[in-house]
Amino acid sequence: MKGSKGALIALSSIPLIMTLGNSMLLPILPQISKELRISAFQVSMIITVYGLIAIVMIPIAGYLSDRFGRKIVILPSLLLAALGGAGCVAAAWFFTGITAYWIILAGRLVQGIGAAGAFPIVLPFVGDLFKDEKEVSKGLGLIETSNTFGKVLSPILGAYLGALLWYAPFIAIPVLCLISFLLVIFLVKQPKTGEQAVKTSLKQFLTGIREILHERGRWLYAIFAIGGICMFATFGVLFYLSEILESKYNLHGAYKGFVLAIPLALLCLASYGSGKIIGKNKQLMKWLGFGGMALLTASTLVTGFNENIYYMVGFLSVSGIGIGVVLPCMDALITEGIEKENRGTITSLYSSMRFIGVALGPPVVSLLMNRGHWTLFGTMAGVGAVGGLLSFFAVTPSKEDSEGEGQPERSQYKPKKANPLRQRAR
Repeated sequence: MKGSKGALIALSSIPLIMTLGNSMLLPILPQISKELRISAFQVSMIITVYGLIAIVMIPIAGYLSDRFGRKIVILPSLLLAALGGAGCVAAAWFFTGITAYWIILAGRLVQGIGAAGAFPIVLPFVGDLFKDEKEVSKGLGLIETSNTFGKVLSPILGAYLGALLWYAPFIAIPVLCLISFLLVIFLVKQPKTGEQAVKTSLKQFLTGIREILHERGRWLYAIFAIGGICMFATFGVLFYLSEILESKYNLHGAYKGFVLAIPLALLCLASYGSGKIIGKNKQLMKWLGFGGMALLTASTLVTGFNENIYYMVGFLSVSGIGIGVVLPCMDALITEGIEKENRGTITSLYSSMRFIGVALGPPVVSLLMNRGHWTLFGTMAGVGAVGGLLSFFAVTPSKEDSEGEGQPERSQYKPKKANPLRQRAR
């Protein structure tokens, strides 16, 4: 499609900006807590409220994008994200203390609505832009690369900006959103009606979700839970390290950002390697996913035995590798295991479940920190073990999928009688 490369560049700016808009705040949360004189739990809600509203709004945004078009949903969503960021800046500029805190929460709520209508819509939009499956895969690879790059960059950039001015990361959010808004306006063209999915009514949409979950609930629920657990561990660990590095080790600014970037960089490298290895081999996806969850469980369990900072950063970086291995496997199983016409719906639900992990991580960790080091990491290891058991028992692709052979359109499953990952296209 003409202009598709420019469109990909514009669309890839969205996950980068949305990742920065959330993760960039993690290293400055202790600083915000001091400036506004609020507790660790209260400051954790700045991350949580963003994720909670996104959980609700992502499926709605997915339906609206199917009904009215991707670009029509993405553009106002970017403006909402910019508006939410601007509200946070205004709160920090004009107010202090608890008043500023509540206004910042409201701004983050608006920003979360914008994020829900922007980043998740990018994935099906890439599918709209290309007809060739290989081009779609390459496009999705660029989107994921942008997302992972944002994860690595966010703690460094957030800590650096926070050292200049505690609310500087909030200022960056509307600026970046407006840049992405202009890129999408000028570089992305809405595909013609014939290239988009058939429009459905709200009743049909909800009925379709119910039928898919009824027929394939076992493995879908397992993958949803595993994705949520991985995000819970990622944001929980980052919140914990951010608090400890500042309060106990007096590490601030860019130095703190670089330490936080270590587990994220390893997560991204592992994610890239896992994505390269798995191909279309569903058996390999299952066992790499199980291995990654086992690594996450073991590393968080071992972390609970020692509070030395080098020891913790080392083993928590190993947990980042485990998470990085798991996520591409779960993403691929969702993509390969659902019919093309239903992928947008299921992907939106999967994104919502991952946002549940994002939302729960910081507040749960802030509460567990008061119970002791071992309690915190023992709990994280237990949650990781649940994910490992789900990947072992509930994600069950058939042996015939082990070679990864078959045509691109392979997900025509018979309802109720067979595990959907076992049935092949004929």
